[in-house]
Amino acid sequence: MNSLQTLNKRMRRTVFNYVKRHLSSEIERQNEIFTNEKSRQRQAVGRIEKISINYEGPQPESNEVLIMNKNISTPFDCARHLGDTVSNMSVVALLNGETLWHMHKPIPDTCKLQFLHYQSPNPVLVNKTFWRSCSFLMGAVVSQAFKDNIKLHLHSFPSPNVKSGSFVYDVQLELEDWKPTASELKVLSLEMIKFCQKELPIEHLDVSKDVAFEIFKENPHKTKQIPDIAENNDDKVTLFRAGTHIDISKGPMIPNTNHMGRITIANVIKLNTDIPDGHIYRFQGVALPRSLILNHFAYGLLEDRAKLLNPARIPGSQVVDNEDNSFVASMTA
Repeated sequence: MNSLQTLNKRMRRTVFNYVKRHLSSEIERQNEIFTNEKSRQRQAVGRIEKISINYEGPQPESNEVLIMNKNISTPFDCARHLGDTVSNMSVVALLNGETLWHMHKPIPDTCKLQFLHYQSPNPVLVNKTFWRSCSFLMGAVVSQAFKDNIKLHLHSFPSPNVKSGSFVYDVQLELEDWKPTASELKVLSLEMIKFCQKELPIEHLDVSKDVAFEIFKENPHKTKQIPDIAENNDDKVTLFRAGTHIDISKGPMIPNTNHMGRITIANVIKLNTDIPDGHIYRFQGVALPRSLILNHFAYGLLEDRAKLLNPARIPGSQVVDNEDNSFVASMTA
């Protein structure tokens, strides 16, 4: 038996779904709601008003005033006016020197605009944005990785904490005591790499509670989280979409999956929780932005650390968990 046949035989023994399917009716339903709501909000803008965006570049001579469209133009649109270098490097926008802003989120009024990137003098905000995006994208891959007969619900992911050593997504799986093999973790990592290589823009959309409930009505964890999120977010729920994957997060995210470089899903650990109707597994990973290079030995140390149980709060039935456990946290904290 050749090596390819051996690999295929091993893959058939795993819990993963390696046959690429057409979109499920549930995913199609969610995306139809998201797309229609995004179109409705765009049409509701009505008469186009102009606003002045005062771009503050890394050097005073690069400063520029851009005339853009209120509630339509995004920081990414502004970056494209400034050239490919700016648009390709920018990770997240900073409005008026204090508010982090997703690159694809419409700008509501005249403001000062800066762009943060991976080589920024103070990379904390960029690192958090990247780490949060890693959790979001891992959720996208995990939600589609398992066979149809295995019940799965994405639960939540904690606020990004680079110092913890891994990005995380807690997932409810109808598996009694799954301990993934090294080959299964490798396959999950490769699936996440392939997903990111599609160069998908990560869209942003604020929706009402009713719309959020309709999108996530099949996920008992998300529906439980929505009221608390909306209560602390001006009665809105913030959604992000990459490809066909939609999830809840306060954001911001990286603007495109092509920002992702090396990726490893390092471990999956079953958690001890009292959540009924399934078992909660903590998926943990480590990644680097595409623009950052690290030697094999140093990256291996990061992978080893990411295998250890992430110390983030373990979800329970008595607490409504969502990212950061609160939408009140400051974007720039």
